Amino acid sequence: MSDNNAQDRADPGNTIKDPDQWTTGDEPMTGAQKSYLNTLAQEAGEQVDDELTKAEASKKIDELQEKTGRGR
Repeated sequence: MSDNNAQDRADPGNTIKDPDQWTTGDEPMTGAQKSYLNTLAQEAGEQVDDELTKAEASKKIDELQEKTGRGR
């Protein structure tokens, strides 16, 4: 095990980026994001735009996880 891996686990903020800073954030959301968003939206009683970007989907997932009590 390298020191970098141990450091990343010790400081998770070192590996977490703001979705606005993602180099691929403007690409369409992934299939996994879309599936999870649909699940969360259904539980939250909300509609979700099917044309979100990866970054937008990530933010919406965070929002809906907070609302539904899932995830974090």
